[in-house]
Amino acid sequence: MADDHSSEDSDVENQTEFAGVLSKWTNYIHGWQDRYIVLKSGTLSYYKSEHERGYGCRGALSLAKAIIKPHDFDECRFDVAVNDCVWYLRADTVEIKQSWAEALESCKVESGYATGSETSLKRHDSSVSLQSNNYSTASGSSFKRGSRALHEKLAEIGTYKDILSQQIDTLQKYFDSCVDGDSKKESPNKENLPVVDFKGEAITFKTTTAAVIDTLGHCAELVVQREESWRKRLEREKERRKHIEILAQKYFEQLQKSRNVHPGPDLEEGPHSVLADDEFYDAVESGLDKMEEEQELREKLKTGQIPVTPPPTSPALQHRLWPEIDRVVMQQVTMAKMGIGECGTGWQLFAEDGEMKMYRREEEVDGMVMDPLKAVHVVKGITGREVCHYFFNPKYRYDWETTLEHMNVLETISDDTLIFFQTHKRIWPASQRDVVFWSHLRNLPNDQDRDGPDVWTVVNYSTESPDYPANVGKTVRIYLQVCLLCQTRVNPPKDGAPITRDNVSCKITYCSVVNPGGWAPASVLRAVYKREYPKFLKRFTAYVTNQTKNKPLMF
Repeated sequence: MADDHSSEDSDVENQTEFAGVLSKWTNYIHGWQDRYIVLKSGTLSYYKSEHERGYGCRGALSLAKAIIKPHDFDECRFDVAVNDCVWYLRADTVEIKQSWAEALESCKVESGYATGSETSLKRHDSSVSLQSNNYSTASGSSFKRGSRALHEKLAEIGTYKDILSQQIDTLQKYFDSCVDGDSKKESPNKENLPVVDFKGEAITFKTTTAAVIDTLGHCAELVVQREESWRKRLEREKERRKHIEILAQKYFEQLQKSRNVHPGPDLEEGPHSVLADDEFYDAVESGLDKMEEEQELREKLKTGQIPVTPPPTSPALQHRLWPEIDRVVMQQVTMAKMGIGECGTGWQLFAEDGEMKMYRREEEVDGMVMDPLKAVHVVKGITGREVCHYFFNPKYRYDWETTLEHMNVLETISDDTLIFFQTHKRIWPASQRDVVFWSHLRNLPNDQDRDGPDVWTVVNYSTESPDYPANVGKTVRIYLQVCLLCQTRVNPPKDGAPITRDNVSCKITYCSVVNPGGWAPASVLRAVYKREYPKFLKRFTAYVTNQTKNKPLMF
């Protein structure tokens, strides 16, 4: 027995390690974070990264009594719970999640704690199951005494059975001899009969049988007592669980009412989210603030950027998208040049800072907020071409777009027309977003009296790509139409001196309509728009001003 146990322990200690990176729910502010998870020797532990394993794990769970539960809706997520400690885990794919689930269940089976008849435990090759042992342990000293008494009575019945078997064999031999003598019609020969005290054996047989019956009756009484004890314990257990459920329900209701405590990651974006609008917005705002802090701390990114290399024989005029590009660009420029009154009714001024004014119309399509936006801003010291150059060129996009996680130029149609695929950073509780769009840079024919000498525009418009289908995996597809129209104004010096940056300014008109896809509270989206659009224009124009301040003017 000891050798068996030692071999089993050795097997557990030498079992193969299962490890990998999973997303783990951390807390209300930081949401999901990548962590290095390790399954070994019946223990699930995690580290911030694989390189930090030498510093010790950040937490561990024993799988002996863990409950592994897949999520009801998210196919890539599963939860591991031990009592009140719950790890919310999410894999990148369903296949990886399934591999982890199988590894965890296999570990439980090897440890002997899995459910099912194939893993029920037996003690000393008897029919006493693990359940009966647990009940005996939990019942208290009186219940243990009852179990011991029943065991002793059963042992007595076994002894009586052996005695009765011997007595029956003795009496049977005597009766067989008598029958043989009677069949020969002869008097039994006393010399041939076995020496048996028939009267004594009969009395002993009667006594043994009475003892068996009496012991069986006592066993029945013990079983009835045990059954009554079980029934009482079962009633107490039901009452206890009912009480716990009531307390848990009250606690959960308190958590829902609390503004600072949240039970887990299931309050994220979705029509069934129970997160209040103001709390939803607080979470998004915290995520945006964190991105801005990271942007302020990091240097300009000069590595890993994608240069624009226009192919020599692929002008935009011959591309399949050119009719759409030309039509949409002219439509967007016409709308941008219209005055506030001309552009339709319903415009609301929602932000004003100096010469910058921002207007929006409240508009929803299929329940999703798509508020059209129009902004007018005047910045001194830069030209329209410079603003559009930095807005269009992917080489600079990582520097000024703080929410950008990954950018890829899918196709370079010409030096002024590109197709982009962008993935934006996830801001809990909203889902991660991506977008596929073409971007076109154009120098427009201008009206000297109205537009000034130099007018440039960049138009971004959503399109489709077979290599990047919409709403696949964790990301939600954004659909957008954006027009940046820039008009350079020049105030020549009176003395005929060369034009400097002190003599130029740029009137920027920014129009956008964005369908964020997915689901989010309308009040949250409008609050984010009100906060982010003015900050975006300020940040971007400040970036252009800083980039061009020591460079020659670009018209």
